[in-house]
Amino acid sequence: MNRNKPIMIGLLLTFLVLSACSKSYQGDFSYEVKDFEFKNQDGESVSKEDLEGTFWVADFIFTNCTSACPPMTANLARVQEEIKKAGLQDKVRFVSFTIDPNHDTPDVLSEYIQSHGGELNNWDALTGYSPDRIKEFSINSFKALVDKIPRKDPAEGEVDYNFLHSSSFYIVSPNGNAIKKIDGTQFENVDKLVKELKNYIK
Repeated sequence: MNRNKPIMIGLLLTFLVLSACSKSYQGDFSYEVKDFEFKNQDGESVSKEDLEGTFWVADFIFTNCTSACPPMTANLARVQEEIKKAGLQDKVRFVSFTIDPNHDTPDVLSEYIQSHGGELNNWDALTGYSPDRIKEFSINSFKALVDKIPRKDPAEGEVDYNFLHSSSFYIVSPNGNAIKKIDGTQFENVDKLVKELKNYIK
């Protein structure tokens, strides 16, 4: 018996595992998503590690938004529906990061996603962090600016705020890199995003 055979088999298996883990996915860019652990709409912790091994689509929203966020959320719900029709619901997850965590509690986010047609079985709406934390995370992970902008002059008294944020959907690969973004406000991009995901999953 060749005593080196078990060693060679072990090395081969290790190589195959490492190769699978280090697979690169071609996109328009490759941004490493930084580690995080936030709270979802069920009050459960969701981390980057929990999402490893599957594709996920990320976006940044806030529930008091009256411009980009409603169509974004409705369009992402349509993507989710098409992915389900294709039988790929176990291979794709959806993650919405609120940029207004002081207002967007788990219950508020849960109601918001469902009111726009989304299902929560593979969609995590995340909160439970400081505004500064999500601003830093968005910039460092997705190269996407998040900022809080006063609507009124503070000198005039009470100040109302709006938020500046990305209106894109980001495809994140199983190894945790953002690799492509698509405008989330446009209905015609639903089919485009679904097609991109199907191509990656094949």
